[in-house]
Amino acid sequence: MSTPYTALARRYRSQGFDEVVGQEPIARTLRNAIATNRVAHAYLFTGTRGVGKTTMARLFAKALNGGSPEVDAAIMGGTDTDTIEIDAASNTGVDDVRGLIANAAYRPLRGKYKVYIIDEVHMLSTQAFNALLKTMEEPPEHVKFILCTTDAHKVPATIQSRCQRFDFRNIPTSQIAQHLAAVVKEEKASADPELLQQVARLGNGSMRDALSLLDRLLAGGERKITVKLLEDLLGLPDRVLIGNLIDSLAAADAGAALQRTDQLLQRGSSVDHLLDTILARLRDLMVLAACGGQTDLVDLSDAAREEESARASKFDAAGLVHMIALCENVQRAAKNSAVPRTLLDALVVRLAMTEKLADVTAVVTGRGGAVAAKKR
Repeated sequence: MSTPYTALARRYRSQGFDEVVGQEPIARTLRNAIATNRVAHAYLFTGTRGVGKTTMARLFAKALNGGSPEVDAAIMGGTDTDTIEIDAASNTGVDDVRGLIANAAYRPLRGKYKVYIIDEVHMLSTQAFNALLKTMEEPPEHVKFILCTTDAHKVPATIQSRCQRFDFRNIPTSQIAQHLAAVVKEEKASADPELLQQVARLGNGSMRDALSLLDRLLAGGERKITVKLLEDLLGLPDRVLIGNLIDSLAAADAGAALQRTDQLLQRGSSVDHLLDTILARLRDLMVLAACGGQTDLVDLSDAAREEESARASKFDAAGLVHMIALCENVQRAAKNSAVPRTLLDALVVRLAMTEKLADVTAVVTGRGGAVAAKKR
């Protein structure tokens, strides 16, 4: 009988504080709290999905109660008898919390503490929160609470005031890309550096989302995963064509820009998705134009950074800010329009004419001489 496949996000979950990616300060603080015997009775872990809240909670529970391989594996697998995980999204009622409170009175079976990990705690009802508060005000000495949430503002202040709060930040794209590279190597595959950067960016700060996307790419059986494979899988606009489109805008060639826009749409990109991609590229160019090619405010591979830096030199930062504003306005309008393609084409022509229109404006306002002098 074949072994069931385990998703990458589960298989490569951190097994110790030293393996944590992107949340190192929190891991260090929790480890030091245990070492100095300053462990609070309740913690609130807040942050967007996939940034490591539940994993950190399990690591903390393991550090408090673990020791044997059997117990460690049970805690990390969510099956330990003394580390009780509750999904508040499906256990929202007061009766569920009362059951938890009744069980908390009993001492742990084999560890030092009973650790309650309540995921999506903001989903509890008001009555459930009130019941939980009574236990958190005077908790048994053998009980620890770890509350996890993506919406801390929905957790009552009375609960928050009894917790040590840790805010989990979105994981930087560069760190996600480095971790993905290690995973690809471990999976005996290879990947283009630019592919790893794109997958990391699409993760939007979530390691879990990035690993899930990488899982989809590897599921095809390819030993070498490329940007083209990603674009085919998700229907993303071709990166080279987007670059060519922006080059046409820089050259003020509206006809070529329209042709390349049509090519992108013919490949299956929606108007909204295409505008998203153009906005992301223009943002990178704006930052490169303003900060220089070595800035760490853009996440690009070395080859892509060199290419985009050269492209950014064709624009000035102010012009790119104007182009971004135009794209954002049209994107909003296109969502409610019966003719989004018309709005997109008009935008492309407008973007290609940006420099010419700027010159006309300068003449009308009496600044033509200054602009001409600057161009000379």
